[in-house]
Amino acid sequence: MDQTTHPELHPRRRAALAFIFVTVVLDMLAFGIVIPVLPHLIEQLAGGGISNAAWWVGVFSTVFAIVQFAFSPVQGALSDRFGRRPVILISNAGLAIDFFVLAMAPTLWLLFVARVVLGMTAASFTTANAYIADITPKEKRAAAYGILGSAFGLGFIIGPGLGGFLGDIHLRLPFWVAGSLAACNFLYGLFVLPESLPKERRTPKFEIHSAHPLGSLKLLMRYPLVLRLAVVMFLVFLSHYVLQTTFVLYADYRYQWGPRAVGYVLMLVGACDGLVQAVLTRKLAPIFGERRLMLGGMLCGIGSFLVMGLANTGAVFLLGIPLMALWGLSQPPIQSLMTHEVDPHEQGRLQGAISSLQSFAGIFGPFLFAQVFSFSISPASPFHLPGLAFVLSAVLLAIGAYIAMRATRHVHDLARGDESAPNTIPGEPSSVVPLQAAITHTEPPEQSP
Repeated sequence: MDQTTHPELHPRRRAALAFIFVTVVLDMLAFGIVIPVLPHLIEQLAGGGISNAAWWVGVFSTVFAIVQFAFSPVQGALSDRFGRRPVILISNAGLAIDFFVLAMAPTLWLLFVARVVLGMTAASFTTANAYIADITPKEKRAAAYGILGSAFGLGFIIGPGLGGFLGDIHLRLPFWVAGSLAACNFLYGLFVLPESLPKERRTPKFEIHSAHPLGSLKLLMRYPLVLRLAVVMFLVFLSHYVLQTTFVLYADYRYQWGPRAVGYVLMLVGACDGLVQAVLTRKLAPIFGERRLMLGGMLCGIGSFLVMGLANTGAVFLLGIPLMALWGLSQPPIQSLMTHEVDPHEQGRLQGAISSLQSFAGIFGPFLFAQVFSFSISPASPFHLPGLAFVLSAVLLAIGAYIAMRATRHVHDLARGDESAPNTIPGEPSSVVPLQAAITHTEPPEQSP
């Protein structure tokens, strides 16, 4: 079925995928914008100096992770019952309202409440993943998740720099800008985004036992391969928190990098990661297949953390950044392999469970790596290895790579397979339009009737 027969197919599909990409970019951009200004706003409202502000920042981060851990499965289950579109739109509207409240909060407790609500509504990435699983064939999902992964890098490149610039003008201006972007995204989706999950594929009712984090584990346990890959995902998420927790302090302690140097390095990290996710994942997945891409990416991650943890100079540390970006090749195939095993009507709950794993790692990861870093530079430590936290991350990834290798040894790589999955938006023709064509804005190849 070709483009001329159904001229509306390609533009509508491209618009839907573009909206999902923009939604994830805005989520990450919003988080990135507040990185340089939120601690200062907390300090301003809490009083008591930097030490008191640092304690409150830790409380805010932990509570935010706990809330996301609890509510990510709720979003996933709701999207399985009522469809992806309403959940994504409500999430975007809630994100806008929360940022406007943060912009106006006159007291610390109201700021705290707004952050809690933000944790509840900012999990649209969960439903975005399920949306992609609905409309993308199995052999294209790794590339699709790579495209979404590039949104993280893009938001990470732009967000902190934009937030610092706006924060210099006024401390609360970044929150107003983030809220306005989320509001515009809601209006855009209201008129553009179609539903991806038809009524006949939805769950018959909303089940509360599967909509909480522990209940979502039951879904993982029903699928042995999914459960093993979930353990791998948890180790990947946990390893990543070494960067968020210790990088700034580690770079200052070992290489004497100030805030400006750290900012440039973070921009480089985001740029390399975005390049890998947006370009290499899509090109390499059809060539090597998902299993080989997953294992190769994890080996790169192990190497990157060893380089960073053992580097005596800043220049050597920088060599680990491209390797760490290549580590990003592993996550889209893991996620894609998990979606192959799960029924279509449970994709939302699967993505909710994955998001809960990330939030669960966020509860323990920062404390773990902060304590390891503190121990490694303490005068009382039996050895002096400032990069011990990075070495620990390499060990965790090595365990994950071993589990992934064993779990998928009988999995057939969908490199150039002919398997397919529902790839249409309800109400449109059932022909398959390659994701790559939609993303690169090229015309899709003609399909046979």
